[in-house]
Amino acid sequence: MKKSVNSGLRRRLLFGAAGAGSLAALKPLRILAAEVGSSAASGFAEIPAGALAEQHLYALPGKVPLIKKTYRPPNFETPIEYFRTPITPNNAFFVRYHLAGIAQVRAADWRLSVGGESAGRELEFTLDQLKKDFEPAEITAVCQCSGNRRGLFEPHVAGVQWGVGAMGNAVWRGVRLKDILAKVGVQSDALEVVFGPADHAVIEKTPPFVKSLPVEVALDENTLIAFEMNGKPLPHLNGFPARLVVPGWTGTYWVKQLISVRLVSKPEQNFWMSTAYRLPRGKFKTPSFKSQVTGASEPITTMVVNSLITSLMSGQQIPHGKPIEVKGIAWDGGAGIDSVEVSIDFGASWQRAKLGRDLGRFSFREFTLVVPARERGSMVVMARATSRSGETQVERLIHNPAGYHHNVIQRLYVEVV
Repeated sequence: MKKSVNSGLRRRLLFGAAGAGSLAALKPLRILAAEVGSSAASGFAEIPAGALAEQHLYALPGKVPLIKKTYRPPNFETPIEYFRTPITPNNAFFVRYHLAGIAQVRAADWRLSVGGESAGRELEFTLDQLKKDFEPAEITAVCQCSGNRRGLFEPHVAGVQWGVGAMGNAVWRGVRLKDILAKVGVQSDALEVVFGPADHAVIEKTPPFVKSLPVEVALDENTLIAFEMNGKPLPHLNGFPARLVVPGWTGTYWVKQLISVRLVSKPEQNFWMSTAYRLPRGKFKTPSFKSQVTGASEPITTMVVNSLITSLMSGQQIPHGKPIEVKGIAWDGGAGIDSVEVSIDFGASWQRAKLGRDLGRFSFREFTLVVPARERGSMVVMARATSRSGETQVERLIHNPAGYHHNVIQRLYVEVV
């Protein structure tokens, strides 16, 4: 087997000129700027008017209508109603791509090349070999785009203007990456593990989307190469036939349509590691990707604690005397949710909500609190989550140039009539 990154296989898997434009077949539905695009309805500041005007619902192949952010590459977010259960349906799961040349991969043709300078040998695996030769593993975990809620930043920052729906929670099934790496042998000088997908850029000189992980994260028992999602094969737009699953870490590391895994002894220096997806150093209390830290910046790693109220909208009218059911979801980077508190008086007092079933420390956790609507007038409903590590959502935005880690406490304005 050759040491290069499956360039021949990559060519066989790609659509070609006609197929690369197949997203033109997307079916537009009615414009729903007021319903879909208004982040104010979720209790946050407005998305910029220009981005708001471009938001529509579109029916991607195999998907329910999702909120369109960009066509090419396809970036579509999940409407809030699909977060009213802890598991996000496959056909409602958000879609995020960086490059427009998306591969159409047949399971029978797919191969995973594993090796690198810090591996003992090079091997290639078929999908059937992964399923037959390795112990299966399963985990429930949130996949969240690093830029989720970027469109809610004030002042606004550049990038895809995501609202609250660039995320989803699923039961992922596949095999442990550490078991695959054990087959090739992890040498003592291994520093990072580098991952390559089957997609490609359509403009020359655009860097390929290549990501790396610290070797200790790659060897963690929870890091998977998954080929099933919620009991079914991965949807095409979510990484079929196999993708990387890195529970707790933001979605940029969850490489879709994975075809190459390399153990290396030096930090990966491609654009997507050395320039993109970086934060000012020490800005957040998240684990450090030590081999990728520079003097001024470091890569984003795990998610910060967050929550989302899904049962109410700002501006909603509630009949006087009727109980108000405050329901939603909370999540973090893997410590697990310890508590969710709800306030109905703009944060003057807080009541502890009841947590739903624990599906694992990487999963969405449901919460519920029923409060009376005793007095007519305006009411501000808020929710704040605290993780088992003691991290709590923030009251003020921690601004950063890339628009990451928006976990400001949500504020919903409702009217009791």
